[in-house]
Amino acid sequence: MSELCGQLQSRAHRLAAGNGERRVNDGGVATLAEEIRACRLCAARFAATETGHAPRPVVWFRPGARVLIVGQAPGARVHASGRPFTDPSGDRLRAWMGVGPETFYDLARIAIVPMAFCFPGYDAKGADLPPPPLCAATWRARVMAALGPMDLTLLVGGAAQRWHLGSRAVTATVAAWRDHAPRVFPLPHPSWRNTAWLKRNPWFEAELIPALRARVKEVT
Repeated sequence: MSELCGQLQSRAHRLAAGNGERRVNDGGVATLAEEIRACRLCAARFAATETGHAPRPVVWFRPGARVLIVGQAPGARVHASGRPFTDPSGDRLRAWMGVGPETFYDLARIAIVPMAFCFPGYDAKGADLPPPPLCAATWRARVMAALGPMDLTLLVGGAAQRWHLGSRAVTATVAAWRDHAPRVFPLPHPSWRNTAWLKRNPWFEAELIPALRARVKEVT
């Protein structure tokens, strides 16, 4: 299993890096999106959480996008809306990128492919559960291959960075953003829980954000 995960991670990283020409099968992407929307692999897992909810995959990609946003998993608000980042985290992420909702939700420009497509639920203490690894193991390599190389990939949070870069410490990975730019930008999760992190790391908004906005403007 560890060998398989390593192969999938390596493949996804190469695709995210955007080397070579884009080869996108429009029909294949649409079919894959429908398969994901119908997925119920984690139904028993979600039913056993404190929220006791049913799967609702939030699928937001189609052929031709030039920007890929890799988040963690939908939260409760996104589970209800069926639209990614319809919450304060999304407001902050859009501000970091320097775009409004019209650009952010334009499927012709931006694909949003989290590490898990469904809301994982809450634990007994009311905290968000992590993305189920089964989701990425089942779908991620297929989605990356179907979408093809991207001009820009945003890796939002530790789960995305671990899968695509093999990184573990978010602060160290984000601090080394120049090692991956301009095609890949590792970011902390834009949750309000990271407001203190932003205050402790002023270089993020002073140095990384201007470079990110310039790149977003260039490719969108």
